[in-house]
Amino acid sequence: MTAVANEKTGARTPEAAGVITGARERIDALDDRIIGLIQERMAVSAVIQEARIASGGRRVNLSREMEVLGHYSEALGRPGTALAMTLLELCRGRI
Repeated sequence: MTAVANEKTGARTPEAAGVITGARERIDALDDRIIGLIQERMAVSAVIQEARIASGGRRVNLSREMEVLGHYSEALGRPGTALAMTLLELCRGRI
């Protein structure tokens, strides 16, 4: 195994380097899908906010945000709560 391959993957064998490289490609593809889904969620959230504001409501519905936080927390534990907070922040737009 070359030193460059070892540096790039952290693997100590060519077999492990191959596994790591393939898995990283899969992670990169998943990250692209996740980013696309977040962008889609942001767009849907904007539609909801516009409708709420147009009807005289507020941009943010705190009880709904608490539901989202609970859902992520139940599914992913404490890190899920942090993830949901970030997602909500992205989807709120400017308040």
